[in-house]
Amino acid sequence: MPAVRSSSLRSLSARLAPLALAVTLGGCQALPSAGKHELPLDDPLIGAPPIERGLDAQGLAGLLTAELAGQRGDYRRAALGYLEASERYATPALAERAALAASFSSDRELLARAADRWQALAPGAEAPSRLLAGLAVQRGDWPEALRQRLALVERGGESDLTAFVEAALAENADPRPLLPLLRDWLPRAPAGAARQDAELATALLEVSAGDIVAAERRLARLGESAPALPALWLTRARLAQERGDHRGARDAARRGLALSPDDPRFILLLAQSELRLGNVAAAEARTDALLEEHVGNASLRLALAQLYLEEGAAEAARRLLLPLVDAPDTPPMAFYLLGTAAEAEGEVDNALLYYRQVAPGGEFLAARLRAAEMLIADDRLLDARAFLRIERLRHDAHFADLITLEVELLEREGLGEEADALLDRELSRTPNDEQLLYLRAMRAWAAGDLDGMERDLGRIIERNPDSAMALNALGYTLADMNVTERLDEAREMIERAHELDPGNPAIHDSLGWVYFRLGDAERALPWLERAYAAMPDQEIAAHLIEVLWALERRAEARERLAEALERFDERPLIDDLLRRLPELRP
Repeated sequence: MPAVRSSSLRSLSARLAPLALAVTLGGCQALPSAGKHELPLDDPLIGAPPIERGLDAQGLAGLLTAELAGQRGDYRRAALGYLEASERYATPALAERAALAASFSSDRELLARAADRWQALAPGAEAPSRLLAGLAVQRGDWPEALRQRLALVERGGESDLTAFVEAALAENADPRPLLPLLRDWLPRAPAGAARQDAELATALLEVSAGDIVAAERRLARLGESAPALPALWLTRARLAQERGDHRGARDAARRGLALSPDDPRFILLLAQSELRLGNVAAAEARTDALLEEHVGNASLRLALAQLYLEEGAAEAARRLLLPLVDAPDTPPMAFYLLGTAAEAEGEVDNALLYYRQVAPGGEFLAARLRAAEMLIADDRLLDARAFLRIERLRHDAHFADLITLEVELLEREGLGEEADALLDRELSRTPNDEQLLYLRAMRAWAAGDLDGMERDLGRIIERNPDSAMALNALGYTLADMNVTERLDEAREMIERAHELDPGNPAIHDSLGWVYFRLGDAERALPWLERAYAAMPDQEIAAHLIEVLWALERRAEARERLAEALERFDERPLIDDLLRRLPELRP
């Protein structure tokens, strides 16, 4: 798609000339008059005042460089050029152009910087807020995404807060930090549909956070003011299900279906309620009616089968799936779900046949894992290993993936030595397989064999000097072990990894950590903050807290600590940090 991207930038190139002209005319400087002996002939501008407005030579060169970089498809360089220009001239159009170029690069961090700058220069514009909200969702920062969404609603944008909350909860977002944001904003919510939407969204969060009483009160008030709102009954049905009140859920779903007869969500809720009440025939009648309205919709049939399987109705799920097997292009998911149904009925060999028919794609490895786990649970470990060996022969493109899967299963069964033997044997046959070398290196690291880890990572780097994954892994390990005489080497490896993969938050964490190990906590901090914003895990949190503490930013360190203790159930590195720095505790 490079040609499309270049044309997108070229389509905006006409804006550059008038923009440059406007900036230049806005800041023209008259050259001072001077006698012919007062200025040396080789430097006619030596006495000119500095240019404080408009395009000077450096600014014009930067804009031209950015434009040419975009024409060549070097979108990262183009974005950096426009971003620098926007900081130099404080023009929203330049920041918008930086965001456009960055969106075509793989550097999300750069895109976020450009969007932040665009929003700062055009605080009333919707586009940068939407962009920042989307970026926050991508990195899992749901509170920031909600803040941006609320700002959009306040400026008159579409609400859709209920849909936003549903998406967040579907992604297992923690409702606790979202709930106070929405509750505090509710008094400022616009009247009418936007306020009703916000109330429903808040009720959903309350249900998810376990504050059922507050949710019920809120829904009762909405029921009095907006009883014909279908989303109200959808939320009531879900709340009843959450309480285990399946009859109440069925009644609410019926009310909603009467108001919105074409909404399949109510039919699914009705079917789910009937299943939980033990009325399989009634549930099938509901879903059969839905399928009659959507003839040939394989995706709907698959979704319904998953619903039946989740509710323990394997035979009903099988009846839904079998018509798909007779179709010319059976979706791989159909075979996967048929395997799951057969497994639930105790038909191990029948399930194995279905799992083997899942073609390469999204469910391929999941089907092989499920089949091997099923055989192991049936006390057939040798059969599971034989199955995986045959699958490696049948699907050469997934050879390393299937080896990795078998290694993990053997480790789970307490057969680590057999897992190591398998890896060594396969690497003797394919000594340059990067995936298997990396797997063996990580197993060596876990076992405390740093020489073995470095040997395998070194082999990857020797054959592929552009392996950002191997460079980062080895560099980070040297930094984390604080091997003083090799810290500069570690820094060079991690910086090279960053050049190869500039948007990777794991590499940002490694950069921050190696700079800290080198004694430069100030330089380390922004990298760790960036890494944690993009990938909030307990390891990065521990690094960030330690660096903040070293910089004597004690209050911030304790705030981050409190957040991490609440967020992470398992936090070995944070626990280790508290053992080393007990004074961190408030």
